[in-house]
Amino acid sequence: MKNKIILLGLVLIASLSGCEKSFSDLEQDPNRPVSAPASLVLKQIQFEMYNNTGRPFSDEMIWNQFYCSNYNYYGTNEYDWTEMPNHFLTLKNVVKMEAEAKRAGAKDINPYAALGKFYKAFYYDQMSKRVGDLPLTEALKGTENFTPAYDSQKNIYVQILNWLDDSNSDLTKLIAAGENTVAGDIYFGGDLKKWQKVVNAFQLRILTTLSEKVSDTDLNVKGRFAQIISNPAKYPLPTANSESLQFICNNVNKYPSNPDNFGFDATRQNMSKAYIERLTERKDPRVFVTAEPAGASLKAGKLPSDFTAYIGASSGEDLADMSFKAGVDNGTFAPGQYSFQSRSRYYTNYIGESVFLVGYPELCFNIAEGVHRGWATGNADEWYKKGVKASLDFYGIKEGSNTFTYSKNGGRNASDFQTFSYTFSLNDYLAQANVKYTADSKGLEQIITQKYLAFFMNSGMEAYFNWRRTGFPTFYAGVGTGNSGRIATRWQYPLTERTTNAVNYKKAIDNQFGGKDSILDKPWILK
Repeated sequence: MKNKIILLGLVLIASLSGCEKSFSDLEQDPNRPVSAPASLVLKQIQFEMYNNTGRPFSDEMIWNQFYCSNYNYYGTNEYDWTEMPNHFLTLKNVVKMEAEAKRAGAKDINPYAALGKFYKAFYYDQMSKRVGDLPLTEALKGTENFTPAYDSQKNIYVQILNWLDDSNSDLTKLIAAGENTVAGDIYFGGDLKKWQKVVNAFQLRILTTLSEKVSDTDLNVKGRFAQIISNPAKYPLPTANSESLQFICNNVNKYPSNPDNFGFDATRQNMSKAYIERLTERKDPRVFVTAEPAGASLKAGKLPSDFTAYIGASSGEDLADMSFKAGVDNGTFAPGQYSFQSRSRYYTNYIGESVFLVGYPELCFNIAEGVHRGWATGNADEWYKKGVKASLDFYGIKEGSNTFTYSKNGGRNASDFQTFSYTFSLNDYLAQANVKYTADSKGLEQIITQKYLAFFMNSGMEAYFNWRRTGFPTFYAGVGTGNSGRIATRWQYPLTERTTNAVNYKKAIDNQFGGKDSILDKPWILK
């Protein structure tokens, strides 16, 4: 992408943790950027991971088919994206962070350089899986090259995997030398041991992303996957939800769905069929946590503990029909045929829930998928069950009696809420025919479906990317999704590429897609 000299936009995250100096203290002349501590640059890079890769209750979550917009003033359910999210400015900050660490006297192997490799892998994955080929070898060189050539998507993913291997190796050396912390870390308080686990968990995500390219010897998907699984001493992995890479919201950095926007969002967004139906057909109590029973169901006399009281809208439904059926105020003044998100969980405070970026439940399901596919020896059923339990634990669902809260009339005040009880048995849940893991072809669907449920409102667009890769679970298309009832399969390149790097852009489009930058084509990793 076009390289630019940029100012580091760090003031946005100064409140996340104490900064040694504010950015205004460091900025002497807005036209002449000065040096900033690597720790301060790190904060911005980390905040971008949460803020610009698909936050909860964002358009990305509509495209994951977790919820639907039922009022077109606030958005539609169409896959109408054009340009990919451009993370090259953040990658420039990664280069800046590495340079600032060296300027301050750091050795070649240092915490910022080790984590920098992870961030390069993370952001290149975010972009390449959306469009395909990208500038890499010639990119990020500032004024040296304004028109970088494109690297193939294959070579990008080879580099991503190498970056992650090198990051793990560097972290091993740093930890062995007693250099266990990094300043400026907003996720783990600087604990490099936890970061090393995330790096390896992320590599397992990348390898499952490449499942259609398992025969490619340069990527070596099977070999890399088996090496990580078989050598926990060299490749430590997270062992609990608490070791997930997750963003924790607070009263300053508010959860996107909160009391401030209750009046607009709470009734302008209803739950989607893709998500709700997968829960209710499995008698899954996570639906009691994340959603409200439909107002019309309550009016008809159904109890909030009745799974059939929860109904989601098809993302392919005509928006006018959906708007009429959705109703307002949980069905008090209108039909209210669809469920809304839980008022008690998402609209009574500013904290909401922790947002996984690389979560432990996903790790369990990725291992289960790899073992199921024969990439490594192990017990796919055991890892599958660990993933299910980890997701249930995240929502506080325990063995035996559980208490859930719903809004009986669509309000969010204490007087509007009622509680009900539900007795849960994990063994009974796992024994259901549509939940129980089997080693045949049905097993992959079970794994991906449970991974989808665990992705609810987290991990950016991984739910969509897993659907795009496997076809699971069922996504709904129609007039409501646009594109003549088809779900888009890629993004377009940024307009700046077409105007400032036109020659290389055209070569990339010609090589990959026969000269057409279409959102209905597929990138190399899916071919």
